Amino acid sequence: MTTPTQIAEDLATTFAERAAEHDVPAAFPRADVDDLRRSGLLGLLVPVEQGGMGGGFADYVAVAQLLARGAGSTALLFNMHASVTGSLAAVPEDLARSLGATDGFFAHREKVLTAAAQGAMYGVAITEREAGSRLSAMQTTYARNGDGYRVVGHKSVCSGAGHLDQYLVAARAAPEHGGTDDQPRVSHFLVPAGAGIEVADTWDPHGMRATASNSMTLDVCVPADALLGGVEGLAVILSHVMPQWLVASYAAVYVGVARAAVDEAARYLGERVVTGERGGLRHVGFVRSRVGRADADVEAARLVLEDAARRIDAAPGDPETNRAVYRAKLLAGDTAAAVAASMTETCGLGALRRGSTLERILRDARSGPLMPPSSDVAADVLGTAALGLDPFDGTDITPW
Repeated sequence: MTTPTQIAEDLATTFAERAAEHDVPAAFPRADVDDLRRSGLLGLLVPVEQGGMGGGFADYVAVAQLLARGAGSTALLFNMHASVTGSLAAVPEDLARSLGATDGFFAHREKVLTAAAQGAMYGVAITEREAGSRLSAMQTTYARNGDGYRVVGHKSVCSGAGHLDQYLVAARAAPEHGGTDDQPRVSHFLVPAGAGIEVADTWDPHGMRATASNSMTLDVCVPADALLGGVEGLAVILSHVMPQWLVASYAAVYVGVARAAVDEAARYLGERVVTGERGGLRHVGFVRSRVGRADADVEAARLVLEDAARRIDAAPGDPETNRAVYRAKLLAGDTAAAVAASMTETCGLGALRRGSTLERILRDARSGPLMPPSSDVAADVLGTAALGLDPFDGTDITPW
């Protein structure tokens, strides 16, 4: 039987061949996504009884790293989809029912997960212009509308906007629904593509261009079972208690991007002709030292990430697990940016030619420290905990 990692490794080779044609026009990688749909990997985290592969966080981490070595943007889109399916599948039924989830929620969850196993792809619509990804600062609102909810607002960035089947939308309770500025009640809704969603062509970034992360305006009505978890106000609470799908899932992508930078630098250095000798730069001491340091840095980030993944599968929500989650994100983002820059400098100006593989990897890697929570915020969470303070209420900085 072919394993998920074998599937991912094969796909990564194909994704790498297409990456430039998607990157240059900042185009949605439709061919890559079609391959993901056919491969079954969109059901990686879906329980076997719903037709999926029944994978856990460690399985996701292994697959995402491989996909990112082929194309960072496609891996980031896969990350967003996995964040939806992984968080849905991971909620134990007894916990959800204790919080008030109804039979309707579980039926809807099964439908959404089964569709993913059959090739449906989901995205995440959180980021807003003045709030970034801080859930507590969301301005998109929701309020009761008959038996369901009306969600109204604007998302400045949404990976895959206009190309996916459903979106996980973060919104706060509107004033008429009991929402207040002092204590915002933030919830997640699964919103299907279609009427009420308008996408604007606003995405022309430095890196991760093929995520097609355009802006999205929403004015949609959804049924009650579209409320994630079946209970209002869980978004901020769960992001503090079990932050893995908002934090460490990004880490897997950027560790993969960092490894891709080392691999591409080794290939480039081995083929570059210097004074008539192919691969002559490999005989320069500082070149070998830089590659060696980069290799060690990437391996260290990978080990920290995979330790976090094992902890997540064994003890989600444990304080030590959550610290491991933030460590993984901090190291992955910073390592990707630093390693890609170092490898580009090592290879020389030729590697900075627009359209070269390493030039694209450098641009993709630069966004690693910026993805939520940013490296500065992740470091603050870790430092606050190390100093014996409450990492979520003990400082003036809140990650969510």
